[in-house]
Amino acid sequence: MTLSCSRCDWLRPATLADFAGSHPRHCLACGCEDLWRQKDFPQRLGIAMVALGALGSTIAIAWYRPEMALAILLIFAFIDLLLYTLMPDVLVCYRCQAHYRDQDPQTDFPRFRLETAERYRQEAARVAEARGASSQTGR
Repeated sequence: MTLSCSRCDWLRPATLADFAGSHPRHCLACGCEDLWRQKDFPQRLGIAMVALGALGSTIAIAWYRPEMALAILLIFAFIDLLLYTLMPDVLVCYRCQAHYRDQDPQTDFPRFRLETAERYRQEAARVAEARGASSQTGR
């Protein structure tokens, strides 16, 4: 079995041992065993929806229409709830941010953990710093 990315033409062989059912046991791109689940929804679109709801309700308040402001907020909250219910989960690697779609929704992977993300962020910073120091001494 070969894994491929349609965007960058990346290829990598994979075996059945790399999978537990329909989901990977670890990141198939970098080998990291820490993955988290999140909703498969574009974050920028979510931020834009929140901003639009806040702007609409603020304008309604400015026009002294608190009922309309509340209705706008409730409509956006309902849309958010609907999207949260309907959108599938995606697995994301903490180290390389690879996404794995079409997973079994009952996976054992946890939601996002800030401590784990910070550990990988600091690891990447240390590696980058070490590369910078070694390139300066190699001259």
